[in-house]
Amino acid sequence: MKTRREFIQGATLSAASFGLLPRLFAAETGLAHDGEIASFFVVGDTHYCADEKQPDRMLPHSLAINRRLVGWLNHLPGTDLPGALGGGKLPVPQGVIHAGDIVDNADKGPPKLAMADVEMKAFTADWGLNGSEGLLKWPVREVHGNHDGPRGDTTVVAEIKARNLRRKGLTKVSANGQHYSWDWHGIHFVALGIVVGDAPAVTRKRRYAPHGSLPFMIEDLKEQVGDSGRPVVLIHHIDVARYSKVVPDQDALHQEWDHGDVAAYHEALKPYRVAAAICGHTHSRNIFRWDGTPDTRPKESGVPFLNTDNAGHFAGPSQAFLHVEVSKKLLRVREFSTKDGWQTGDWHPQVWEFPLGA
Repeated sequence: MKTRREFIQGATLSAASFGLLPRLFAAETGLAHDGEIASFFVVGDTHYCADEKQPDRMLPHSLAINRRLVGWLNHLPGTDLPGALGGGKLPVPQGVIHAGDIVDNADKGPPKLAMADVEMKAFTADWGLNGSEGLLKWPVREVHGNHDGPRGDTTVVAEIKARNLRRKGLTKVSANGQHYSWDWHGIHFVALGIVVGDAPAVTRKRRYAPHGSLPFMIEDLKEQVGDSGRPVVLIHHIDVARYSKVVPDQDALHQEWDHGDVAAYHEALKPYRVAAAICGHTHSRNIFRWDGTPDTRPKESGVPFLNTDNAGHFAGPSQAFLHVEVSKKLLRVREFSTKDGWQTGDWHPQVWEFPLGA
């Protein structure tokens, strides 16, 4: 594998051009002196897809693009970062976070559920679990998305629950086996499924089933973090800003995330130092601070929100994933992307940095 080094080191990453893509925070606070640092990749929307003409087999293009993706995740740690992105070596990750839509067909009803089983088997063969069972060298922590089962009642979600029983290093698993938490280098992580919800005040039916993710998060953060001030990272599939406004009750069922659950989620986070909330779903990268409103314009307060691009979708050649570093004082994010289905890849010429406060 070779990055387009000439491109990376050329005009796109020159000092002048980098100035056109400024860091969200100009502070040069380094991570090197912040004590323990968690390093991890964030991917989403791999959409493993079986062949509709031969449902018991994977679509060759889908399998190939995702295996090349895994190849990059294995290859990049230890390689040189461009000087404009901080230089040095990319650190070895503690693992890879998958923000959902693992497969493509678990939301399409009985005719395609057998395809979803084939897709999930291909994912587990490639990605393994704890870093030694598949092609991926690192542990993987996944949540389910709408294509994996919008109501949480598919064999894909059942497999995630079964994997949670074998996943090493977890600090807590929900009673239903679906949600879980863990620590990487002093940072606390909570995997919350498709959306965060089941707020008691919301009595109307929801489009996507939260399966108790909000109560689990509240209990977990109280037990595992409390008033320690430890940074927290949260993972769910659906993006949040679009659903941070009140809609009439008759329209609520059409919303992917109930606005009452969104408001309760934002309120529950206020006592904690949230380093990042992570999602996928939109098939585009969006990094901003979420203040509980739909406003995603640059601002200096709010939860750092990392909406990652699709990483392995069979429908087109453009894909991307994030590399994240978190210390007690700083969140740093970079993006690695491809225009040719992971045959080559480039670092995006921008670094996003979020000071995490005291």
